[in-house]
Order: sequence, then structure tokens, then C-alpha cells
Amino acid sequence: MSKILFVLTGADHWTLADGTEHPSGFWAEEAVAPYEAFKAAGHEVVVATPGGVVPTVDKGSLAPEFNGGQEGADKVAAALASIDELQHPISLEDVNPDDFAAVFYPGGHGPMEDLSVDRTSGRILVDVLESGKPLAVVCHGPASMLAATKADGTNAFAGYEITAFTNAEETQAGFADKAKWLLESRLVEAGVEFRSGEPWAPFVVVDRNLVTGQNPASAAPLADELLKKLA
Repeated sequence: MSKILFVLTGADHWTLADGTEHPSGFWAEEAVAPYEAFKAAGHEVVVATPGGVVPTVDKGSLAPEFNGGQEGADKVAAALASIDELQHPISLEDVNPDDFAAVFYPGGHGPMEDLSVDRTSGRILVDVLESGKPLAVVCHGPASMLAATKADGTNAFAGYEITAFTNAEETQAGFADKAKWLLESRLVEAGVEFRSGEPWAPFVVVDRNLVTGQNPASAAPLADELLKKLA
């Protein structure tokens, strides 16, 4: 059994361009589906957040329309409530990447608020990427990559093929014209080779030890790809 580090946002909101705070956090499906896959494969999961705060779920991610109806929403909510590790996170500052076989970052708009500028998270990402250990990041989780700066000032992910929540999806979600910045655009500016599939459909990109997923529907197949690398 290996230990997998789950790095979640500590933010409970996303500050929009006009200064208003949109309630946010992590996206339920993006935590639940990989967690269940990793546990079913016999791995231990350790949750870490900035400052060790208990992470906040984006209430919108528990809505029936995002979970295939009320039954699906109830199932995700129950699964989320059963994840004891979410209630007892360690602080990112206390994380030693050497203690883990793999690292996973779920999304939600929360990472746009905190992990995008979190230097501790950025150092962890650089260490894990350079170590060759499996690293999986999904949806808005790749906002954390913006803080992964190497000693020479370049982004550690420059030149990697990745995917993330697209500008098209942000537009369809109704936030593109409200956001301070768009994730796809900022990642491209950082030097990544951005790839995208159809909006809202599962799409996963694997480049070396890095696995990225485009959106919530990509969380489960992304977890499967990470598990293949641990096999």
C-alpha cells in the first residue's frame, strides 16, 4: 500500500474581477471519484491544505444538475461525508514529498484563489514533477501550476502537454466575463502545451509522470491513469 497526497484548496471563495467573493472551494466529484479509486486499490490517502484548514466543498458541486439528478447528488454528498481524511488535513507546510508515492490535486474554483499563488504548494509540485513520481491534477487544480517556479524563474511545467478547465467551459459556466483571469490563458502564458477536448466531456492528457484532466468528468479516468503509474 502506498501513500497518496491529496492537496486541496483552503479557500471558501473565489474573488471575481469586480471584487465580489463567489462562494467556492473544491469540487465534490473531483475529490470523491479519485478518493474512492485510490482506496479501492488499497492506497492510503493523506489530505493537505494551506495552513491545515478543513477544506470547503463548493456547494454548487452537490447540486442535482451536476450529478445526474438527485440520486447522484445524494450519493456524492454521502460519499463526501464519509471521507474522514477531509476533516483532519495536515498543513502543506508540513508535507515532505518524499513520504508519498504520488500526488493529486482536485479542482473547483478554490485553487484559483489560493493555490495559484501558494509558494509552498509550488515547491511541492516542482519537487514531485522533477522526482518522476506520478502527479495528477484536474480541472481548476492546474491553477496551482502557476506557482511552480524553478530557481531560474521559469515555470516547471513549461513544455509539458497538459489540459485543464478551458476558456470555452468557463464561458459556458458563466464566469469568463467575471473572472480576473482565465486558467487556460494563464497556463499558456506560463509556457505549457495546452490540449483540450470537447467541453464537459472526459479528457485526460498524460505527459511523462504528469496526468491532467480537463473537467469534473475527467476525474475518474484521471485517477485510473495515476493508478496505472503506481502499478
